[in-house]
Amino acid sequence: MNECYYDKRMDFFYNRTKTDTADEWTGPQLIGVLCFGTFFCLFIFISNSLVIAAVVKNRRFHFPFYYLLANLAAADFFAGIAYVFLMFNTGPVSKTLTVNRWFLRQGLLDTSLTASLVNLLVIAVERHMSIMRMKIHSNLTKKRVTFLIISIWAIAIFMGAVPTLGWNCLCDITVCSSLAPIYSRSYLVFWSVLNLVVFFIMVVVYIRIYMYVQRKTNVLSSHTSGSISRRRTPVKLMKTVMTVLGAFVVCWTPGLVVLLLDGLNCTDCGIQNVKRWFLLLALLNSVMNPIIYSYKDDEMWATMKRMICCSSEDKSQERRSSRIPSTVLCRSTDISGHYIEDGIIQGTICGKGDLGDKGNS
Repeated sequence: MNECYYDKRMDFFYNRTKTDTADEWTGPQLIGVLCFGTFFCLFIFISNSLVIAAVVKNRRFHFPFYYLLANLAAADFFAGIAYVFLMFNTGPVSKTLTVNRWFLRQGLLDTSLTASLVNLLVIAVERHMSIMRMKIHSNLTKKRVTFLIISIWAIAIFMGAVPTLGWNCLCDITVCSSLAPIYSRSYLVFWSVLNLVVFFIMVVVYIRIYMYVQRKTNVLSSHTSGSISRRRTPVKLMKTVMTVLGAFVVCWTPGLVVLLLDGLNCTDCGIQNVKRWFLLLALLNSVMNPIIYSYKDDEMWATMKRMICCSSEDKSQERRSSRIPSTVLCRSTDISGHYIEDGIIQGTICGKGDLGDKGNS
């Protein structure tokens, strides 16, 4: 029967993999990494909080797509928490950690990645439900969206806890990985392959949906009297989602490939030399997303800017807009959302204040 090492500190496992964490994170290099990480974590907290607040505040964002977008921002906010915890539990401190504290450190990172990934999958389903019928938004009710968001976080927490629940090498140290000294190599292979396959599936699905929307939009353009911007609103939303997905894949794929190589026990791949930089690249993904939202969506940027500036003029405009009848804002009580689709087909969606004209440029 194999001996288990639950009571050992992490220096025991790091020494087995010959990973000298103290030499990698000392002096000016450590200070530079901490300053860099602190700055970007603060940006992650502030910017993603603004995205969530914008969705809550602006009634034009009270649709399933934007609720899920806010949840993606919440996942990025959680990633910032995971990175802060990592910063204070890495370098020379890594070897002093207990097994449970190290599991917590890695579990937070795994949970944040899974939350973002599953959220993007749900957004893909929501987009498929809506734009395959040339709708701007799907018919998901608030209760269903709430259930989906709760499910996303339940899955994320479970996946982050899988190694803690038993899929580790504490009772068989011969199968321990190098980058994650108490994770078994089989788990790293499973984790990295699963995420890379999901990446590939999402990219294929979004490309197919985008091609379909482009084709349908070109057909509708010759038969509708509405403005081009109104007809192309679904395309604009797809561009936003595809940009977010592209950034996610670019930032996370290198790190997952490194984990896969480690899981395959590639001793000559030099993975120890690049692991830190790929981790920082993953950190940048949570920084980029709020920038993408604001750049691709004029209404999102305008709402965030009003919350930052808090000028009296913006407040007065907000009060005036709140007195506009709901019919002008295209806010019917029908939760199915068919009034938007009818507006696209007939070219009668309301004027300059409409969601299609203001947002998602």
